[in-house]
Amino acid sequence: MPRFDYLRDPDDIERQSFVQIRQLTDLSRFDADQQQVAMRLVHTSGDPNIVHDLHFSPGAIEAGRAALAQSAAVLCDIEMVSHGISKRYLQGPVHCFLNAPNVAERARETGETRSMAAMAEWPAHLAGSIVVIGNAPTALFHLLELLDEGAPRPALIIGMPVGFINAAESKQALWDVAPGELQTPCITLLGRRGGSSLAAATLNALARMAHGIRF
Repeated sequence: MPRFDYLRDPDDIERQSFVQIRQLTDLSRFDADQQQVAMRLVHTSGDPNIVHDLHFSPGAIEAGRAALAQSAAVLCDIEMVSHGISKRYLQGPVHCFLNAPNVAERARETGETRSMAAMAEWPAHLAGSIVVIGNAPTALFHLLELLDEGAPRPALIIGMPVGFINAAESKQALWDVAPGELQTPCITLLGRRGGSSLAAATLNALARMAHGIRF
């Protein structure tokens, strides 16, 4: 079998990746901190064009970094988001209640998705938290409903559910109401694209910046 010539050192792979990302991606509309998030999403997706759908409300980066500095809780819609978060950079807990007792039964009784049913556990943890939604549009819509009804405000919402039904609409709703009416900063990827890995990567970028890791 031939010997293949390829990079093996993980640090060198990451450095060279971000050199190429800067060369291939139009980052001109982002400030220095926003560029770190944008490049992390390009790194995760392999698609420089993904940044065209990336939007930050005013103060979103600052709100997220401040929350992390205060050991804020992180609330995730599904386990895949939780597993994608680099917990070595976090001081606060990461919660996902999708498999909590009675969630499946509650979903059957109410006719809601499990992601929505799991959010019955959220209000006790919402105040000052970072919400990371990477899969379920229904969870993002339901979060907006809870906040409109007076639930405690998170410090930041990272809203990146993926799909063809409700995904684009839920993120547009987040963008339309969170920064203004709900006074809650947000980071979102408008349109159908999104997913657990991209949502987790966004939080990871914020956490890395908090530890002085930049590219």
